[in-house]
Amino acid sequence: MSMSTGGKLVLTVGIASSALLAAWLLTGGRRVKTREFVVKKAENLKDVLKVDRAVVQEDEAFYV
Repeated sequence: MSMSTGGKLVLTVGIASSALLAAWLLTGGRRVKTREFVVKKAENLKDVLKVDRAVVQEDEAFYV
């Protein structure tokens, strides 16, 4: 299956814009703010995953 020229162009523009955004976020004073934001979101995600992994007690489980 081959991609059309338009599809290739859209993919290329998307990758290029993502690279530019990453470069902009990781330069200068934005680097510190970006790092803090990513760390904060990662910690929140870890907390959510810990809650999801909580073991349900057998007497609290409801069977259908």
